[in-house]
Amino acid sequence: MKNKNQVDYKWIIKIVVIAFIISIMFSFISETAIPNVNIFVGILLTLIFILIGIIFDMIGVAVTASDESKFHSMSAQKVKGAKMAVRLKKNADKVSSFCNDVVGDICGIISGSTGAVISIKIVEIFKLNSLLVTLIIMGIISALTIGGKALVKGIAIKKSNNILFNFAKILSIFKRG
Repeated sequence: MKNKNQVDYKWIIKIVVIAFIISIMFSFISETAIPNVNIFVGILLTLIFILIGIIFDMIGVAVTASDESKFHSMSAQKVKGAKMAVRLKKNADKVSSFCNDVVGDICGIISGSTGAVISIKIVEIFKLNSLLVTLIIMGIISALTIGGKALVKGIAIKKSNNILFNFAKILSIFKRG
């Protein structure tokens, strides 16, 4: 059994590899899709990346703030998703790191890069000042991301058990056995 003060290098390596793979997948989607679609679809895809980041930030906070004991009693009653909720809560540090840092940060980076592509398209179509357009687009993306995360953090803390349970039910659909 590991000492609680020991660094879990195996987990760190695993999360770095997962982050690398997810980043490549999201980057591929944004780099291949955004330049080849009209500006409105590009904006929609950017908003989807922002929304994914906000949702995963909410899940990460909820897992950390939730009460494990509620899920133990539900698990004893064989409530679907309760066992997964216990498992997620027992690994709250890793789940939070994955949701907030891996998915959330990657979505932030990708939404920024898609914003840059959208800025270029706007400048080309409307012949506007590129610096001004880029600053406005990046400002909007940052404001939506930060504002959205600020909005859901309070909700995630207040409704942490419900959010964790619903997330666990979704995950348990994909879990075999």
